[in-house]
Amino acid sequence: MSSFTLNGKPVTVDADPSTPVLWVLRDHLHLTGTKFGCGAAMCGACTVHLNGQAIRSCVTPVSSVAGQKITTIESVADDKVGQAVQAAWIAHDVAQCGYCQSGQVMSATALLKGNRHPSDADIDGAMAGNICRCGTYARIRAAIHDAAKSIA
Repeated sequence: MSSFTLNGKPVTVDADPSTPVLWVLRDHLHLTGTKFGCGAAMCGACTVHLNGQAIRSCVTPVSSVAGQKITTIESVADDKVGQAVQAAWIAHDVAQCGYCQSGQVMSATALLKGNRHPSDADIDGAMAGNICRCGTYARIRAAIHDAAKSIA
């Protein structure tokens, strides 16, 4: 059994302690916004927040999050930073196929919660682990800059 706070609510799951958080979210808790991409923490599709920091849920065992706070794409818009990021994503028409976008939004939100005025280098560093096969990187950067302006 593992207990943690998920999107502001306490949860307890009966899963093998080595089960990745990704599969606990998707298979046990039926939150499918977090995507499986590579299973090796290389693509960023599975990004969630652990205590406000972006992590790769595909390689994070559920035993390591006991007593901590996880935020998923399903509740990222519960605060003004997440709302600003999602609004900027829409305004810049960032998503094409959309598969990577929940991970992209989670990484961008974590960045802006820690740095309200990121430079291009800050954005590139924070987003480096998120791969977009559609190549919307310029729109992602523009959306992050706009989101930062709207929350400043």
